[in-house]
Amino acid sequence: MESQNSNICNNGSALIFLGTGCSNAVPNVRCLLQPSDPPCSVCSQALSVPPNQNPNYRCNTSLVIDHYSESDNAHSYILIDVGKTFREQVLRWFTLHNIPRIDSIILTHEHADAVLGLDDIRAVQPYSPINDIDPTPIYLSHHAMDSIAAKFPYLVQKQLKPGQQIRRVAQLDWHIIEEDHQRPFVASGIQFVPLPVMHGEDYISLGFLFGEKCRVAYISDVSRIPSSTEHVISKASAGQLDILILDTDTLYKEFMSYNHHSFYLLYRMGLIMHTFASLRFALETVKRLCPKRALLIGMTHEFDHYKVNDFLTEWSQREGIPVQLARDGLRIPVELS
Repeated sequence: MESQNSNICNNGSALIFLGTGCSNAVPNVRCLLQPSDPPCSVCSQALSVPPNQNPNYRCNTSLVIDHYSESDNAHSYILIDVGKTFREQVLRWFTLHNIPRIDSIILTHEHADAVLGLDDIRAVQPYSPINDIDPTPIYLSHHAMDSIAAKFPYLVQKQLKPGQQIRRVAQLDWHIIEEDHQRPFVASGIQFVPLPVMHGEDYISLGFLFGEKCRVAYISDVSRIPSSTEHVISKASAGQLDILILDTDTLYKEFMSYNHHSFYLLYRMGLIMHTFASLRFALETVKRLCPKRALLIGMTHEFDHYKVNDFLTEWSQREGIPVQLARDGLRIPVELS
């Protein structure tokens, strides 16, 4: 099992994985309320192993970038996605990793597992009963903005309606970003390049490329990477990534035509077809992009952390690219600038 403080290059900056699970999170509630025979081994651990000791306990996918600036001798904290499990992630990992606040928020898309924790952002903002605080900048696509305005109108509106009572809510400063890798933006001193990817063939989600000395690509919800996006992060074109963080919870229908013979070992480990196809897609993507290192996220309860990482260790030795499943609470030191 990987360390929660794996060393790459340490100048005080770090990537902190708040969550590495799918939208349902892990354990899957159905496995606990209506257990199968035999019971799901991954979900059953939730009743016997404390979450902070259990890499198979997974909250919604989310990342904190802890950016240390030597010139300012100060840290800034950038949050990517604020899903349904955000409050639990704050209680578990903000306290452990001494994250005192959030300085900027970036959203990959507007699905529930990426945005339904937005109301709880007030918990990591300064307290003011009249909302007299500096709002937290939040960066998102135009489509996501329209959806969130319908879901959370009280977080978007700037002025109270006549007779409306002041209620303490999260204070956010909304910034629209383009779904275009040629239109980067800056959040809390770091430049981010949007990486449009398909999340199903009718929906665009965003990944992000960031970091100067240590180039990191974060792609959390993807079924297909368009060639224009792949060009930006491929070793064969724009230069080798230091770290690729890649989704595994892909859409099964994309991979029905694959020949799975070379992955027969996964069947022997008890993985079902969806997991099988998702892992194959992720590893074929890793081989094409050829980063120095890859970490996989977005796992369902069908991914047993220990068994899959044993398989990935063998795959990494054979292919020459280190790949492992990430885990909630994992902290990776990096040198971003």
